[in-house]
Amino acid sequence: MSNNSMKNLFFHSLRSKQTLVTVVSLLLFLAVVSFVLFEGTKKTVALTVNGEQQDILTHANTVGELLNSHQIVVAKEDFLHPSVNTSIENNLSIEWEQARQIEITVDGEIQTLTTTDDLVSEILAKANVSVTEHDAITPAADAEVGPKNKIAIEKAFEVTLLDGNEEKKVWSTSTTVADFLKLYNIQLSEFDRVKQKMDELVVPNSEIQVVRVEKVTDVVEEETNFAVETKKEDSLLKGKEKVVQDGVNGTVSRTYEVVKENGKEVSRNMVSEKTIKEPTKKVVAVGTKVVTASVSRGANSSATPSTGKEFYVTATAYTASCNGCSGVTATGVNLKSNPNLKIIAVDPGVIPLGSKVWVEGYGYAVAGDTGGAIKGNKIDIFMPSKSKAYDFGRQKVRVKVLN
Repeated sequence: MSNNSMKNLFFHSLRSKQTLVTVVSLLLFLAVVSFVLFEGTKKTVALTVNGEQQDILTHANTVGELLNSHQIVVAKEDFLHPSVNTSIENNLSIEWEQARQIEITVDGEIQTLTTTDDLVSEILAKANVSVTEHDAITPAADAEVGPKNKIAIEKAFEVTLLDGNEEKKVWSTSTTVADFLKLYNIQLSEFDRVKQKMDELVVPNSEIQVVRVEKVTDVVEEETNFAVETKKEDSLLKGKEKVVQDGVNGTVSRTYEVVKENGKEVSRNMVSEKTIKEPTKKVVAVGTKVVTASVSRGANSSATPSTGKEFYVTATAYTASCNGCSGVTATGVNLKSNPNLKIIAVDPGVIPLGSKVWVEGYGYAVAGDTGGAIKGNKIDIFMPSKSKAYDFGRQKVRVKVLN
């Protein structure tokens, strides 16, 4: 091969290499330009997924395309703003929060709700669960549901609270009596008590009764009765009594421990006693004198005694069988058994009982009886028969009290 042929071949090969480099460089340039142009046409979007935000570049035309490109499937309970059909614009903010299942337990009955809400009150409202201010809600109504995704509700019911003498209706949930009292700040003193057991469960229509117990000291001055002493007195007729000395009650100071429940006294125990004034005993003389009605109708009645207190009286007559008569005199003489005795009924203030007397037209007798109508200067003369009593009638006679 000639030198010229070798040169031509070398230069041809050199030109081919230069062309290839030029083509490759051009293609690389075009690729870079295309990449720059492709990236430059992407739109910037702020995407927040379950509270975490990231800025991304996208050629997606709609929100739905963008989420699909990130393998995000939107359920109807999820929160998405703006909607999937919204066109992508530069600097658009997209927020998506995946709904979660919340378990709501109401007095043991469970229901579920899929939601993106976090506040307990909002979740309960969406689940159509009504609550009152007295219900026990865990977590609290104004709190977030928390990672456990559970809400527990104990419905409140009315309970009767008897605190001492005060009765009122209050609200409670299923709790113990001890916790119930703590909830309503019911303080118990040293002696107070609760009729129910403290660990007893409070249920609907329960009645919690707090008995307020008070122990007080009561000092009372009280009278003490006097004693009665009797002594025999032979100057008094038997059966008659005379007060020799009046009795006077004494005074004693007694200290009591008084227990009151709900203001009412339930017990009183004496703890000490002190005498302030001793009582004075009453002394009574009891008569032992027995009247001997020895004057009979056979005795001499015509002779007028020369001594004795003399005065005039109005005299009537009675028998042992008169209306209302017992037949036994005030001095114990049985007139029915002794019809011949001479007895007159007198006013003891004028003629003392037991006195021997002389009565004009009647003779000697004994003042041995009394009568309801015999007052003052009046006497009633005992007659053995009604006919003699009628015959005597009413007279004004002279009497003499002999002793």
